[in-house]
Amino acid sequence: MKKYILTILISLLVLTSCSEYQNLLKSTDPELKYDKAVDFFMAEKYDKAMTLFNDVSSYYRNTDRSELIINYLAKANMAKKDYLSAGEYYKTYVKSYPSGRFIQEARFGIAYCYYLDSPDVAATVQAINAFQEFIDLYPMSDKVGEANKYLTELNDKLAHKELINADLYYNLGTYLGNNYLSAVVTADNALKKYPGTKHREDLMIVILESKYQQALYSEDMLKTDRYQATIDEAYTYKNEYPEGKHSKRADEILKISERNIPK
Repeated sequence: MKKYILTILISLLVLTSCSEYQNLLKSTDPELKYDKAVDFFMAEKYDKAMTLFNDVSSYYRNTDRSELIINYLAKANMAKKDYLSAGEYYKTYVKSYPSGRFIQEARFGIAYCYYLDSPDVAATVQAINAFQEFIDLYPMSDKVGEANKYLTELNDKLAHKELINADLYYNLGTYLGNNYLSAVVTADNALKKYPGTKHREDLMIVILESKYQQALYSEDMLKTDRYQATIDEAYTYKNEYPEGKHSKRADEILKISERNIPK
């Protein structure tokens, strides 16, 4: 009986709450709607908050409260993990209030939304550019350290894609051409673009292995030069990673290449 009564009370409470919210939606009092929207936001009832904020946004256009509404809408969408919408609200804020009180938060938010919604190279590049812009604009911000952390992660993400491409060329070998050369070019470009990447050692060993394979498959007139290039690359790797995870392989390639250089 107690459970039955409790269920009825809860149902009545829900119905009352829904009825109050429906009456609120019908209200023509923007102040009331705004205040309730803030209350819903603070209570983490983001859908209701966003509905009310959107209802009154035109009424408060070009006022101080409009700045607050855009910021609330961006944060609400962030909380709901709708990063695309949140990013658009942050962009609107930056465009509308370039010197606003939440401008740093908005610019960081744009970058962070790109970061959270960056499944492809284009979005990753957008996130990198946005974080770099934030750092350039606000070098003293307490968010710079976090921005740099995300920049490193995003650059590593792009470097890893280049490593995959370089490995693909390497595995293709001499199929329909000299894919070892393409592997070298791809990995070398990645090292130039992302010199601090955590994939640096793996990119370097792809270059070494590819140059070694080019030497093996070269015509006799090219072998000496290509073995010498392989030797140079082996020492480059060994100097940077004397105890690297590919050290044994680098030493093996170095010995074979040195034996193939005419005395």
